[in-house]
Amino acid sequence: MFAIDKEKFGLFVAKLRKEKGFTQKELAKRLSISDKAVSKWETGVSLPDISLLIPLGDLLGVSVTELLMCEKMTQGNTLKANEVESIVKTAITYADESPERAYQVKSNWIAFYGLSFLISCIGMFINYKIEQPYLDTLALIVLLCAVFGAYFCCFVKTKLPAFYDENKVNLFYDGPFRMHIPGMRLHNRNWPHIVKTIRLCMCLYMILFPIFAFVTGSIMPDTRNAVGNYWILLLFLCGLFIPIYLSGKKYE
Repeated sequence: MFAIDKEKFGLFVAKLRKEKGFTQKELAKRLSISDKAVSKWETGVSLPDISLLIPLGDLLGVSVTELLMCEKMTQGNTLKANEVESIVKTAITYADESPERAYQVKSNWIAFYGLSFLISCIGMFINYKIEQPYLDTLALIVLLCAVFGAYFCCFVKTKLPAFYDENKVNLFYDGPFRMHIPGMRLHNRNWPHIVKTIRLCMCLYMILFPIFAFVTGSIMPDTRNAVGNYWILLLFLCGLFIPIYLSGKKYE
């Protein structure tokens, strides 16, 4: 059985935190979690989510290996083969299992994304041919929709770690991807609805914004200067964040 001693881990984190001069609240703020979560770690009630080990180690000035061992390694100290194996098995057990990604689940979202992307490319080509005056802004919006749409339709984690259900967290991060929603708690009750909303918005906006630009810039040329770049960006941002916030709050 390979498991971390919660009490030993908590004492180790508390010691490092004090050495760095952080309060529990300051450490929690830097990790975008609640100070109650840090308190639970230090009292041995719970352990941090595996996704927090790297940022936690960086803040406390230790490696993930040292966190798992619950002790600092002296300079020049090398681990024996059996110690390395023990740490690796501890990390595997700690991680529990790899998070399920969107492409591993049978759904129509990938096909819907592909169709939306194809229609969007046709729309962008038409706007390019009519020399749309705010083509750069339109291209930026479509690119953002394409990138974030690809992530949420194909690669997003379908389930959040248990840590989110136990603590008040409004920050989601997955590798280089970051999403911060102030004033809203993320957990596994509202996460599927947030993901669905983002998918729908990204796919629809890839189609609708080129159409909107064509209508305002070609059929109603007198209005295109009034709309302008800033209004298009504002429309995009409001049309994205308001639905996300409402869907998340509804099931919070």
